[in-house]
Amino acid sequence: MMREFMIFLKQYGVIGLAIAVIIGGKLNLLVTSLVNDLLTPLIFQPALRAAGVENIYQLSYNGIMYGKVFGALLDFLIVAFVVFLFAKKVMKEELVAKK
Repeated sequence: MMREFMIFLKQYGVIGLAIAVIIGGKLNLLVTSLVNDLLTPLIFQPALRAAGVENIYQLSYNGIMYGKVFGALLDFLIVAFVVFLFAKKVMKEELVAKK
């Protein structure tokens, strides 16, 4: 039974998938921190001060948290771009396309 389980893990690449999920989660934390703690304050701080807002995540109108949505969008775009660069580098192709 244990031997079959080990064959299953190797055949379906479960271990590689688990490693990818862990690395992807940590990459997400890194990019989120980069956006929240570095890029957003550097880029948007002057505009936020002019609007009288201390933090972009406090930006809201009628209960809609526009700042959180904008931060999540920026976070997503950076993660998507990093994944694109990684795929391009790993595949060593001129154009990254679905096969």
